[in-house]
Amino acid sequence: MGSASLSSCLQSMFVVLITLYRVVGWGPVVDDPTKGFISQYLNESNLVVQRPYDIVSENQRYSFKNGVHKLWVLNTDKPHTPVSKTNPRTEIRIHGYDYSSGVWQFEAYGYVPCGTTGVCVMQVFGSDPPHATTLMLRVYNGTLSYYQAPVIVPNIYDRWFKLNVIHDVEASRVKVYIDGVLKFEALGRGGHSHYFKCGVYAQNNSSYYMESRWKNIRLLKKCD
Repeated sequence: MGSASLSSCLQSMFVVLITLYRVVGWGPVVDDPTKGFISQYLNESNLVVQRPYDIVSENQRYSFKNGVHKLWVLNTDKPHTPVSKTNPRTEIRIHGYDYSSGVWQFEAYGYVPCGTTGVCVMQVFGSDPPHATTLMLRVYNGTLSYYQAPVIVPNIYDRWFKLNVIHDVEASRVKVYIDGVLKFEALGRGGHSHYFKCGVYAQNNSSYYMESRWKNIRLLKKCD
């Protein structure tokens, strides 16, 4: 076989492999998880910042500049209320859209700087006892995990990622998409009322300083 024929053959094989990668599913399937959902109206009043109760000024733990919500907390901080026994947190709580039925979705772009660890950066609140949440996405040494395990994304530090979390209440299922790719599914945990949160909420083996950033936060509901 001449060099020209060999080159043509290799090019044909390359085209076939790329087609298989994209169509048959050898590579990650990028999807639009918002298809069939309706975006809900959100304004500043719907994005309630929870911070340590003794921090008088919100800007000591939260900022909003150029469309980016930056939240940080120290592992020596107080809880968000004087009566709470929970760990320190600075979180955005989606207010005004608590739900007990239907299929709901949280969408946003997130960013976790290197060094932040032992922290929940996003949660679906509400479940049956003894749990408090249906889903927690935590960061441990650069990995993004469902609670402590399994690992969903092995390296999440220092990059913007698109996060979509879908909670189907009746089916008792949650799905996690990263950059349009379905990465994880889990059973729900029951509960009569739910809402979404993002930010930083100290967990086991937390770093002294914890930070996450969020932009383009959206709440969606599946069409009936």
